Amino acid sequence: MSSSSAAHLSRPLSTTIPRDLMAGLIVFLVALPLCLGIALASGAPLFSGLIAGIVGGIVVGMFSGSHTSVSGPAAGLTAIVAAQIASLGSFEAFLLAVLIGGVLQIALGVIKAGALSAFFPSSVIKGLLAAIGALLLIKQLPYLLGHDMVPKVTSDGHSGILSQIAKIFTGEIHLGALVIGLISLAVLIVWEQIPRLKKSLVPAPLLVVIIGFFLAYFLNSLGGVWALSDTQRLMVNVPIASGLREFLGFLTLPDFSQWANPAIYIAGVTVAIVASLETLLNLDAVDRLDKQQRISPPSRELIAQGVGNIACGLLGGIPVTSVIIRGSVNVNAGAQTKLSTIFHGLLLLICVGLVPGFLNRIPLSCLAAILLMTGYKLASPKLFKQMWSEGRYQFAPFVITLVAIVATDLLIGIVIGLIVSLLFILKSNLTLPVRQIVENHVGGKVLHIELANQVSFLNRAALEKALRSAESGSHILLDARRTDYIDPDILSLIREFKEVTAPVYGVRLSLRGFREKYELSDEIQFADFATRELHSQLTPGRVLQILKDGNERFHSGHPLDRDLTRPRLSGATREHPMAVIFSGINPRTPAEMVFDLGLGDVYSVRTAGTVVSPAVLASMEYACVVGGAKLILVMGHAGSGIVRCSVDQSRSKAGNDLVAGCKHLQGLISEIQHSIDEPAISGRAPQETGEIVRATARRNVLRAVQEIVRQSEPLGRLVDERRLAVVGAILDNASGQVEFLTDAGVQGTLDTPSDLAPGPVPRSAMLR
Repeated sequence: MSSSSAAHLSRPLSTTIPRDLMAGLIVFLVALPLCLGIALASGAPLFSGLIAGIVGGIVVGMFSGSHTSVSGPAAGLTAIVAAQIASLGSFEAFLLAVLIGGVLQIALGVIKAGALSAFFPSSVIKGLLAAIGALLLIKQLPYLLGHDMVPKVTSDGHSGILSQIAKIFTGEIHLGALVIGLISLAVLIVWEQIPRLKKSLVPAPLLVVIIGFFLAYFLNSLGGVWALSDTQRLMVNVPIASGLREFLGFLTLPDFSQWANPAIYIAGVTVAIVASLETLLNLDAVDRLDKQQRISPPSRELIAQGVGNIACGLLGGIPVTSVIIRGSVNVNAGAQTKLSTIFHGLLLLICVGLVPGFLNRIPLSCLAAILLMTGYKLASPKLFKQMWSEGRYQFAPFVITLVAIVATDLLIGIVIGLIVSLLFILKSNLTLPVRQIVENHVGGKVLHIELANQVSFLNRAALEKALRSAESGSHILLDARRTDYIDPDILSLIREFKEVTAPVYGVRLSLRGFREKYELSDEIQFADFATRELHSQLTPGRVLQILKDGNERFHSGHPLDRDLTRPRLSGATREHPMAVIFSGINPRTPAEMVFDLGLGDVYSVRTAGTVVSPAVLASMEYACVVGGAKLILVMGHAGSGIVRCSVDQSRSKAGNDLVAGCKHLQGLISEIQHSIDEPAISGRAPQETGEIVRATARRNVLRAVQEIVRQSEPLGRLVDERRLAVVGAILDNASGQVEFLTDAGVQGTLDTPSDLAPGPVPRSAMLR
């Protein structure tokens, strides 16, 4: 049981019964004319449609596990019912096929075939809903206008609805029916727009039926063009029995003498398949409309429908399915449990047997208004806008399903929609099965191909195209870390490319994340951290560009997907960092993250306020003279806390509690205060402190750049030899973006000397 169902059952029945009974009444009023109309369109006795409605409400309702679905005769089956009755030669023979179809449906439910409903694409389901809404608008508009348009069944079994759309206004529009229809529609619209009325205990459809009943009585009293005549198909028309014997005479028994006729079983299989498919689709669609989002058990629903169709076959009813029209009306009427479904079936039975004359006083135009509003909700412009925003892979199957159902029938339209949806899925798998990213690593560009969670033979063409698109001399990283299944055809393709195609193309293929069972071992053939050979090819300018690119990736939220275990497992006895990052002690700014670097790519020297001291210079000399670092980046923080403390102390001309509590802090503050523009801060308002701190941090960085070269003779010599550059930078802690002060904050040259021009990286470096 779902959580929503459990929560619902915990409510007192007294809170749900009134709403269920009211919803059942509304569904009954809507279902009554539909039962008659569908039976008429199917070429079956009118009473068979009523029998199907009663069985769908009471019998199916009792066995169903759905809270909101309502079953009965379905418009989507009219073509099949008409064709099978004509093929079998009699309605009684067709009833035997319906009974056999019900048995087959029970068997489908027992073997859990209802699970197939989970594979229907949402775009097709929404297309079904919109198509039903469009059909309601098309079919009910003539009745709203008082124009009789009964769908005629053609020789091939189709209902020919579209062929009559153009004739809506060709006949006489009945003024009385038009007035009732427009008033009913206006009441429904106003009721929907006013929240207090919408939440009232009296639902708008019930009020519309009452208004229609009295308006019809009033207009009939006026006579003339206003009167609604029974012969004009403007009123509900229920067969009236003079007694119980005549009422029972309306029932029809199946012709069991046809049990040996193979055509009976073919018809039964057809009814079972079509009715089951339509039920599963409609059940899913109604569940989507349910305000409590409860999930109905599909296999149990198939069993319930099978029991219902057995009953229809025995009593003389046409086949039943879950019907989206009744279900959507049921949901919109506020149904809480399946009591509304059962109650609507009981009302059909009582009224057909006891008070059919009362029902025959309800004008069809007011019922048409109810169905028009339901159709508008199902095919609302909001739904079209939503599907459009989800892209063509959702919108195209949605629209094609809608048009196909309207132009043909429900089953054919759904099949067309499923085929189109499948084609889009195949196209998506053929063109977008992998995620390709070109990454700039220390060793050069790498085409990073991420495999999907499931990689089937459908992905072979696109993966092969991606692999063969790599240029000669490039690197490809094939990443399977997020993959649960790889088809043997794909594994064969990868092995062939690695062993045969890649060497011919001059491409190096690296593998990552492949499981042992695939018999493909991880092998990385490019460097994503500084190695000895790569280090020898670097220049200060190239290192600075690496830092700039890395910070841009960090700032934009697209860092490289690195294997951080490689430096640790590489077996190297010595690191080869390419730069020294001299920064403050802010814990949120580790250099490897800010510049998107690998482990071992840089030396990190950190002091509060980036103040140069003998210990700092000693660390830098070791990193550059012994370690061979090509760049020193002095990075200050735009909102540095110690710089702010220094500015505050300078403005107040007095010490503070922070300095008093730290024995050695005053020395750092004094050094930072050399970078404060004292005349500029005099007379500045306290709210401008942030701007002063940023300016001071910038000057402090520029001063540190100069002091490093001035105070360290070894570092100065490397700068003069153009083998080292010292550059200033400011980090914005809020955005993570680094401003490189290359205009004023550089000691040394960033140009690449000819004797150090970077050349092609040797293969041995790639293998490290």
